[in-house]
Amino acid sequence: MNPVWLRILPYIAAVALVAAALFGAYHHGIAVTDSRWQAEWNARDARDAQARTDNEAAERAKEQARQLSMNKAIQDGQRTIDQATADAADAHASADSLRGAADNLAQRLAASEASGNSCAAAASEAASRAAVVLADVLKRADQRAGDLAEVADQARARGVTCEAAYGAIAK
Repeated sequence: MNPVWLRILPYIAAVALVAAALFGAYHHGIAVTDSRWQAEWNARDARDAQARTDNEAAERAKEQARQLSMNKAIQDGQRTIDQATADAADAHASADSLRGAADNLAQRLAASEASGNSCAAAASEAASRAAVVLADVLKRADQRAGDLAEVADQARARGVTCEAAYGAIAK
């Protein structure tokens, strides 16, 4: 007689084969699922990297546009400041001729005061001194007004330039 274990050996082998097949199928399912999830994670990582690259490029473009706008505002402002400086130089030249005319008038009055009769000379002397003082006040007022106008023009040009530069940044 055959021992019992020889009779049940084919059953044990069949159960072992079924268990091994089930374990192999389970392990294969886990591997397939893991590879599918890994592929999805890799795709997500690739999308994230592309989005990051696209965002960086867009931000660089915005930054370059802001910088170009700021550079243009600065160039325009410098042109305005240069124009204000040139206008101030022209105004100083014009004022110099006005001051020269006032000096000539004061010298003529002083010269006419020196010659003439004594009665008319006393009245003329008071009038000529008043004219000399008036000419001096006119020269000083014109000089101060020119200086203030130059400073005001440049301050306005600098303020407009600053506003334009800020506007370029704030976009």
